[in-house]
Amino acid sequence: MARWAPDAAGRLQAAALELYADRGFDQTTVADIAALAGVTQRTYFRHFADKREVLFSGQDLLQEFLADWIRSQINPDDPIGTVMNGLAMAVSKFPAKTPLSVKRSAIIAANGELRERELQKLASLAMVISNSLRQAGIDSSKAEAAAEIGTLVFKLGYQRWIGGDSESLEGALRGVFADLKSVIGEDAVTVPVLARRRPKVA
Repeated sequence: MARWAPDAAGRLQAAALELYADRGFDQTTVADIAALAGVTQRTYFRHFADKREVLFSGQDLLQEFLADWIRSQINPDDPIGTVMNGLAMAVSKFPAKTPLSVKRSAIIAANGELRERELQKLASLAMVISNSLRQAGIDSSKAEAAAEIGTLVFKLGYQRWIGGDSESLEGALRGVFADLKSVIGEDAVTVPVLARRRPKVA
């Protein structure tokens, strides 16, 4: 067991990735994952709802962070800026890219059910951002636009980071947002995520 992280959730995630890569997602059971991680199936379900969630649990933390960020840091004149700064702060806390994170992306890309789940998670992220902006007083149409832009930047930035085009996820988001700025025009959106300075959290 020395090769595993000491926490049960970490062991389960690593075991799932190993089995999904070796056997395939469909051929792997929760019992298989639990056995390889050295825990019971009951322990598995304490941490993850099903076979898919072991690959997606971190996105719940991202949603919680962004909702809190928007509530505390909202700039009514720049909702997109609020979202982009929140994303920059959130991903700066992500662990460094590892072979496991690259393997995770390959597993998802190879399985239709997992790709669908990833799209559902992205849609959920957009909904959380949009709802948080509306609760902070932003007009619904602007809230939805900011949420969709933020979610797109996160999706493309993550792909760029995993693909090796950027050393950091935060840098990948900056690059994607700069590309977006060039496509839709200099004055169409502000780009606070490109700035090195970040607003202080109250």
